[in-house]
Formats: sequence, C-alpha cells, structure tokens
Amino acid sequence: MKAFRASGTFRSGKRDQPFSVDIVATNQEDAFERVLSNFGSKHRVRRRFVLVDEISEIDPSESSSPSVVSHFGKITNIENKPNNSEEE
Repeated sequence: MKAFRASGTFRSGKRDQPFSVDIVATNQEDAFERVLSNFGSKHRVRRRFVLVDEISEIDPSESSSPSVVSHFGKITNIENKPNNSEEE
C-alpha cells in the first residue's frame, strides 16, 4: 500500500469546491476509485461531478491525514545531528 494525494474539484450546490485529500491505495487507479467513493459517501456527490485533476504518490511522513497516519504509523525523519556539547 502507498500514500497518494488527490486534488481537484467537486460540485457543491451551484459552485465547484476545490479539494485535496490524502489516501492509502495500492495504485493510482485504486486511489482514483477511493476518491470517487469517499465523495459519494460523505458528500452525496455523483461521480460525474467529481473532477480529479491530479493524483500523485507522496511520502507518508508528509501527510497528516488520520487514515494515512493510522496505516503507516507515526513516521519521523531522524537526522544525524552533530553533538554540540564537545569540550574545547
């Protein structure tokens, strides 16, 4: 499973509402299907009114989405920092 970020617009009343969501999926086609499914479920938007402009694979540590964090766990970047407490 990989983390993806999808962005685009969906019809909300008479206006188009921009969105950006982070999801966990196996590939881009699965990610596209999950985006359509989630908007239909949560916002009652028909699939033809959800316009996905871009789906890109992201590093899971970049996301703060609860579904991504719960799937991959809390990932922190550990940097090798020099020890500044050297005696002179």
